[in-house]
Amino acid sequence: MASYHFSIKSKQKGRAADHSNYIARERGHSRSDEDTDLITTGFGNMPGWTNGNPFAYWKTADQHERANGAACREWVLALPRELDHEQQQAMVQEMIAATIGDKPYQYAIHNPCGALDGIEQPHAHVIYSDRRPDGIERSAEQHFRRYNPTNPAAGGCRKDSGGKSPQALREEVVGWRETWAQIQNQALAKYGHEARVDHRSLEAQGIAREPESHLGPVRIKRMSAEQRAIHRDSRESFGQCAAEI
Repeated sequence: MASYHFSIKSKQKGRAADHSNYIARERGHSRSDEDTDLITTGFGNMPGWTNGNPFAYWKTADQHERANGAACREWVLALPRELDHEQQQAMVQEMIAATIGDKPYQYAIHNPCGALDGIEQPHAHVIYSDRRPDGIERSAEQHFRRYNPTNPAAGGCRKDSGGKSPQALREEVVGWRETWAQIQNQALAKYGHEARVDHRSLEAQGIAREPESHLGPVRIKRMSAEQRAIHRDSRESFGQCAAEI
């Protein structure tokens, strides 16, 4: 059964390039062909100086983004198991087009088996920059400098989040969550599935139970067989699986 998960994170300066490798399962994060959970990767809107290499963009962000700035943002999106990998990828690309737009981004779709019950847990990682292109050619270093509103060509690309109030940022996040639910539900309906997802909290949906917690593979390995059975039965009674992302 489809379940909703949409988490938002920020990667500070010095962490973006390694995370790019992590989601793409490259360099220190590569796995054997038999063990890999990577389904597909993609990227877009990279400046010319990257030569089509997203890792080069995130490495430069780690080097030249301001000390307290976010080198990238990340979304982690649960994907409906009802859909095949091609359909899941199309949903992710639709979400990127509808929300990230022309900003630099990279994504990867993973499909690990849950450590608790062996059920597939398809999900997507999307990392993107807040830097919105404005048509001005900049060097790699200048791209990440502070924006100059008086003379844009003398500064870096403007951050899309700059100048927004906390209320505006919260409303933006709510809009993203709703858009992701709509995209999933439209795809589920298109391909003949009855399952639907809801981006609202359990309280807003009128469901009286505690939200499921993320267990993680390390914690699951430490559980006894009896504890694992209890958690499996609990999830099945709710008709959905906890995200083991």
